Amino acid sequence: MVKNKSQSKKSQKRGVDFKKIKRKIGRKLPPPKNATNTEIKSKAIVLPEQSIAAEKAGLAVSRKGLTLKELLQQTSHHNAKVRKDALLGVKDILLKNPVELKLHKLAIIEKLRERIGDDDKFVRETLYQLFKTVIFPGCAQDNQGPLVSLMMAYTFHAMTHLAIEVRLMAFKFFDLIVQFFPSSFSLYAEKILQKYEDILRKNHFLHDKSKLKSILTGLIRCLSLLPCNEKEEENEFPEREVLHAYTEVKKPIDLAGTITLKDLLPVLVGIFQDFMALMRTASQLDAQSCDSMQYILQSIDLIVRFLVSSEGYSQIRPSRWEFDMIACDHIISPMTLKKLWGVFPLNLVYHLSGKDDDRIFMLNTLIAKIFLQLSYWSHCPSNLLEKFMEFIESSLSTKIQSGKVFHEKPLLPLIPYIPKLTMQISNDWRSRVLQAFTELFRNCNPESSMKLACVSAIKEMFDPESGWIDLDANDPILLDYVVAWIQDLPPLLILLDDKNPLCSKAVVRLLLRVGQVAPVRASILWEFENTQYSFRGFFGMKNGEAICYGPFIKLTPDIQQLALHCVYYYSVMDSLLLESLVLCCLYNDLEPDMVFRILEVLNCASRAGHIPIADYASFHVTLLSRFQVYPEKIPIVEYDRKSNRRTFKRVTKDVCSYLSQLGDHDLVFRMLEKIIVDQICGEIPMDNKCAFLRLIVTLDPKVTSISDESVVNISRVLPQYLIDIIYNVEEDDHDSAIAVKRRLYYLIPSFYLIHGCNRLLNVVLKEMGSWVYDVSSLLGSHSVDKICAIASLLLDMYKDTKIRKILSSCKIEIETVFQSVFNLLSSEGTKLTLEEKHKIQSAYDRLRATMERTPSTE
Repeated sequence: MVKNKSQSKKSQKRGVDFKKIKRKIGRKLPPPKNATNTEIKSKAIVLPEQSIAAEKAGLAVSRKGLTLKELLQQTSHHNAKVRKDALLGVKDILLKNPVELKLHKLAIIEKLRERIGDDDKFVRETLYQLFKTVIFPGCAQDNQGPLVSLMMAYTFHAMTHLAIEVRLMAFKFFDLIVQFFPSSFSLYAEKILQKYEDILRKNHFLHDKSKLKSILTGLIRCLSLLPCNEKEEENEFPEREVLHAYTEVKKPIDLAGTITLKDLLPVLVGIFQDFMALMRTASQLDAQSCDSMQYILQSIDLIVRFLVSSEGYSQIRPSRWEFDMIACDHIISPMTLKKLWGVFPLNLVYHLSGKDDDRIFMLNTLIAKIFLQLSYWSHCPSNLLEKFMEFIESSLSTKIQSGKVFHEKPLLPLIPYIPKLTMQISNDWRSRVLQAFTELFRNCNPESSMKLACVSAIKEMFDPESGWIDLDANDPILLDYVVAWIQDLPPLLILLDDKNPLCSKAVVRLLLRVGQVAPVRASILWEFENTQYSFRGFFGMKNGEAICYGPFIKLTPDIQQLALHCVYYYSVMDSLLLESLVLCCLYNDLEPDMVFRILEVLNCASRAGHIPIADYASFHVTLLSRFQVYPEKIPIVEYDRKSNRRTFKRVTKDVCSYLSQLGDHDLVFRMLEKIIVDQICGEIPMDNKCAFLRLIVTLDPKVTSISDESVVNISRVLPQYLIDIIYNVEEDDHDSAIAVKRRLYYLIPSFYLIHGCNRLLNVVLKEMGSWVYDVSSLLGSHSVDKICAIASLLLDMYKDTKIRKILSSCKIEIETVFQSVFNLLSSEGTKLTLEEKHKIQSAYDRLRATMERTPSTE
């Protein structure tokens, strides 16, 4: 059926309820017509006074802009990372602003100590580094009491934490406190030792050796602070006990602390036995196990060292060998160390490598050292003593290549016990041990620590209180070793030169000790006296015309002093040794104080009768004649810095004083007169002539003992000497006051001679008159200066009261000088310039005026 058109049109006009709108892809939909607008618009409120930046102005802040107060608050944050970052921020502020630590030290520590027992490993480690690198170094000079008190409460609390890692870190913190503040150990000794015992007893570290090492490191540091009564060697052997560097604390721990150590000892021995059982089944000895065993033995050694030296032990009377060696039950259990002796010597595995062998040797030496800490070895079972003696002998007989001792470092701690050991063991073992020790002493490198250790041990054997030196009375074998040691000392000093001053000082101390004890034994005295012939090389020797100076002049003053003390003990000092000493005195770069010290020591030796008078006088004459005063002519501005004239003046004064103490002045002068006059008449500088003239007037002050022959000889050189004084002093000194003072120093001894012997004045004046007459035909600048110098000398004579009194008896000679000068000026044949004439005329007028003003003494 077909629809009509009218029906189709009606259907098209029908209404649509929802109009479908087509949207393009990517276009945003418009909001609905009934949507509510929720947008709120407002203006900003500006309040500058409430700015956070303004609040932090002037305060130290970290890289993240946080202040110290904010960072300290964040250290208690629940997040571990925030706590760690806060600690790093504190470190940053304190490093950049050290004053913050000074101002807020206690507040910072009081807050940070809470993190000692933190549950997070990284927080604890960061805190540890903060205290180690920043806080403790910055508080080292401050009052330590409050700081340590704040730290210890939380440190001990952390030691009781359930987590083993926290407890270990607490011990590490205490070790850090002791490192920076050693005195803190004495305040908490009993409690901390008890804590160490608890953690070592309750926990096994065989499979985590790094933790055990951390615990033992702190324990060793604490045990090293325990006081002991051992005699120290005046710091001559610094490597004798490296771990005993912290010896500030001298306060002994109480009885409770001693009981704690007694309980701690078997715990350490038990751990060592556990390691031994483990190592017997191991194929090799690993480094961590070796270190752990080494630290255990070092801890045992320190405990035994303290207990043996304690007051309680020294009062115990020995009975059985266990009690002899390890005290008694209330100090050390008799069986405790016996377990240690049972595993000695250690032999853990077969087919050891060289490195493993070195490690085992180190452990064996530590056990041997513990054994040597004890006494009364002669009472212990023979089989036990044999084991230790064989090990010690074989260790001392170790191989030496190019002066290097194999196993030198672990062997060093045994050397100091050789003197005590050889005092108590049998003759056979004593000889064997001393033979090995002597070979080691002779063959090891002179600059090595082993040589120093051997020297210190020998010095202890010569200690009169030890009684060791008395053993050689009836034992010729022991005497052979003593002689060998003494003979090696001076060559060793020369070989050392100045390369190892510490060892040189120890050798000189040993030689001094030998000299002090030598008079007790004639055999030792003979050997000591013979050492002076080789000892000369230590000071200096002449090789033809050349001088070979020894190490003495290059070593420090303290060693030089000790060497001079050794010289004093030679009962008959050889002239060759005196020659070596005078060579040192003549060495230009030797300190003046040391020159004076040499003279002082020789004076003491002379008064003790150790030096023949002739040799003693010869020493001083040689010193005065060959001492080089330098420089002869210097500007006054450099006088105090370069010239050694003051030194020579002091030497001259000391020599005159010491020679005048030899006995009767008249006898001493007659004995030395010829040699003194010969030196004055010889070709020596002005300063040296002055020294001998002063020696004459010291020994013969009234000039009554001098012979006519000596007067004649002196008169030949005295005029030229006096003119040389005028020349040198006027040219050397630009300051008139200094020139006058120096000139008088040189003139006064001559005036003493002239006053005591009138003939000398006549000879001097006649010689001067002849000079004026002779130079008139050889005029020149030098001749004019000489005439002026004569006039200056006469002026100085008139200024001296004593010389002026006797000048009246020499009027003829003085007038002759004046007449010669007058003739020179009035003569028309002279070729003097106007300047030269004026210079001579001025000198002539000054002298004439002085004579006219001077009242007559007739």
